Amino acid sequence: MMRLFMMSSIATVLLGLAAQQAAAIELTGAVGRTKESTSTVRIGLQKEFQSRWWQTDVGALTGYWDAGYTFWKGDKESDNHSISVSPVLVYEFNGDVFKPYLEAGIGVSLFENTRIESRRLGSSFQFEDRFGVGVRFYNHAIGLRAIHYSNAGLKKPNNGIEAYSLHYRVAL
Repeated sequence: MMRLFMMSSIATVLLGLAAQQAAAIELTGAVGRTKESTSTVRIGLQKEFQSRWWQTDVGALTGYWDAGYTFWKGDKESDNHSISVSPVLVYEFNGDVFKPYLEAGIGVSLFENTRIESRRLGSSFQFEDRFGVGVRFYNHAIGLRAIHYSNAGLKKPNNGIEAYSLHYRVAL
């Protein structure tokens, strides 16, 4: 219980710091599942990068910082919680209203415990690799995302786990 309190406190501080940077803050929510039938619910804040690179007639490379909290609903003994921070690169295609995008990022995550269903993560510290696709329109975005968690062999076992989700974000 103390560990959950500490993780919640860290997540609150991270989200609070991000919220202080009022420019280009977006609220995100996602629901998903793993191969082990664990359900995930995620809430987070994103802060857009200030730069755009390689802008062409097709699109441009940009990105955002993402800080989030995820609840992992497994069987009775394996519910879990995690917090994460990740820089994410986004290639956004040009469009008048609808702007399709591809995203990829590598960040870090901290889990409450090292077990989710039959998966043994080996450590609470995990790397978070993501790939997603979606479309932006007005101040909204909707898309699909795959996120892989692994400790990169820093501690055994390193079963890792993937979550596949539908996400939505809105500019605040």
